[in-house]
Formats: sequence, structure tokens, C-alpha cells
Amino acid sequence: MSDFSEPQIQRYARHIVLREIGGIGQRKLLDSRVLVIGAGGLGAPALLYLAAAGVGHIGVLDDDRVDLSNLQRQIIHDSSGIDRLKVDSAADAITALNADIRVERHPQRFERGSAMDLVSRYDLVVDASDNFDTRYLANDACYLAGKPLVSAAAVGFDGQLSVFKAHLGAPHPCYRCFLPEPPTASMAPTCATAGVIGALVGVMGSLQALEAVKELLGVGESLSGAMVLYSALDTRFQRIRLPRDADCALCGPNATITHV
Repeated sequence: MSDFSEPQIQRYARHIVLREIGGIGQRKLLDSRVLVIGAGGLGAPALLYLAAAGVGHIGVLDDDRVDLSNLQRQIIHDSSGIDRLKVDSAADAITALNADIRVERHPQRFERGSAMDLVSRYDLVVDASDNFDTRYLANDACYLAGKPLVSAAAVGFDGQLSVFKAHLGAPHPCYRCFLPEPPTASMAPTCATAGVIGALVGVMGSLQALEAVKELLGVGESLSGAMVLYSALDTRFQRIRLPRDADCALCGPNATITHV
């Protein structure tokens, strides 16, 4: 434990005594870099739990400002932060929770032209966005950069979660293997139009943080190749298989998407 300070030993004690983590794993977390796309409903709990876990360098990407309507579910922000940039509000909350963490603020949209540069600077990406354009771009950039992607979505009382590591080759799928094309608006309502129960994004965002920690440490069974569906009304989790698509435009042998 010589490379930990006494406060760090106390802070991470419950990790250090875990056989799957220990001192070596905790040091690996402290040396890890994670980019979280979105500091909203999913990103709020994901960011807090990644920071609490001691992920040493966290990038927060969001171009939005805190709105009163966010506070029903985006627990990293509070009433005093209304109208502040979400990256600033989130960074302050992370630092207040754990001063070990270096927070890199990206007050911008996740867009073509800058996506690859951003993703390449991190070990893993957590997609906590709320739109399909960002989900597809995050998937494509992570595949091309060779980075794991932890993806989740939530609306109403239902959530979904998966990990995508198609860059490792078969049998790992990418997001496009699951959903080759974006669904129509009528098939995929948004939280703004359909609503969302606040605690649902807390569940799914927390699961994203957990899967991210597992991937960084290489422990447990990866969710790559599977998807977890959660129905809050039924209090039911279901795990389904996600096969790799041989005709995938991104990770298939005849790929047509070669850059973003």
C-alpha cells in the first residue's frame, strides 16, 4: 500500500479488500481515463460512481446548461446550478466528492470531426446521451479507435444496457449490429415527449459505472454480446443475446463506414 496515501487507503478500503480489485486494481482505476458523453440523467449517477470509485481522470462532455426540469433526475446538479454549464456543475460535484479525480471539461457537442480525437484520449467511453445521432457516432468512433463503449438508454419505466467491443473481433458486436439504422421518432419516443421516472436513469447510470469499472479492471463477465433490459414497473431484469452481424456496415467484412 506504499503508493497510496493514508486518506486514499481509508477512502478505497472497501475496494481494496475485494479480491477482484485489491490494491493493484485500485491503482489501475486511479490511472484510468474515462469519457462520459452527457451529464444528464444517465451521466449524473455514472459520473458520481466513477468518481467515488477512484477513476482518476474523467472527461465530461455536454454542451447544455442546467434547467429546473433536469433536477427531477439529474442528481449531480442542484438548484443553485440552474443556468450553469452542466460540465461545470458536474465537475464541481465530482471534486467535492473526491478531490483525487482530475476532471476534464468538454463543453461541446459530440460531433464528427472531433469525435475521434476525443475518444482516442481515453481508455473507455460511457455513452450517457439521449439521442441516436450521438449513440451511432460514439459507437463508430469507439470501434475505429479500439475503445470499449458502455451504452445505456432509458425512457418511461424501461431501460437497456450493453457493452460494445467489436474492435476485438468476432464474436463481439457493435451497436450497429443491434440496430443497423436509427428507428423512426414514433418507434422511439424521447424522455421529453414520453417522460421518464427519475430513479430509472439512476439505476441505468449506476449500472453503466459498474460495467465501466469491470471493463477497466478486466473482472467478471463482460456484457459484450448481450443486452440487459430493465422494466421498472415489473421490477424485472432480462438478459438477451446480441450476435455480431456479418453484414454490419461498420464491423462486418464488407464495411462501408471507415471513418467519422
